[in-house]
Amino acid sequence: MTDEARPYFPMFVDISHKKVVVVGAGTIAKRRIRTLVDFTENLTVIAPEVNPELLELQSQGKILILKKQYQREDIYDADLVIAATNDHQTNEDIYSVCKCMGITVNVCSDKNKCDFYFPGIVRKDNLVVGITASGNNHKAARETSDRIRELLNQPEQ
Repeated sequence: MTDEARPYFPMFVDISHKKVVVVGAGTIAKRRIRTLVDFTENLTVIAPEVNPELLELQSQGKILILKKQYQREDIYDADLVIAATNDHQTNEDIYSVCKCMGITVNVCSDKNKCDFYFPGIVRKDNLVVGITASGNNHKAARETSDRIRELLNQPEQ
C-alpha cells in the first residue's frame, strides 16, 4: 500500500497540561482554537489582531492572546504548535523551528507539513469521536461527523 492510500491511525492524546500555541487568528485558526479549548488549559494564540470571539475566550480564562507578530522565541517552549497564518513564509519558519526542536506541528495550509491532522470531532460528555477521511475527502468526513452528531443528539459546533 502506498503512503497516499494508507489511512491515518487514530490516536487520542492527553494534552490537558501541554502548552499549545496557535499562530494566527483567521477562520481556520479559530476553528482549531474552538476545538482545542476543550482539551487543554494552556492555549496561547499569537496574532497581531484578533476578533471578539477570541477576546471573549480570553476573558473567560480559556486562552492567552499575545497581540503581536510571531517570533521564533514564541514557540520554543511549546509542546504542540498550529501554524495557521495567511503568510507562507511565516508558516514555513514555524514548521522549520518545530522540526528542529522536536515540537509537534500542524501547518494548516500544507498537508505535507503536519505531524498530525485535526479530525472532525463530536463530543458528548466524556465520549469523543474523531473522524477523518485521511485528508482526501473533507465532504465525506463532514457528512459522517454530522450523522454521528445526530445520533448523539448534539448541536453542530
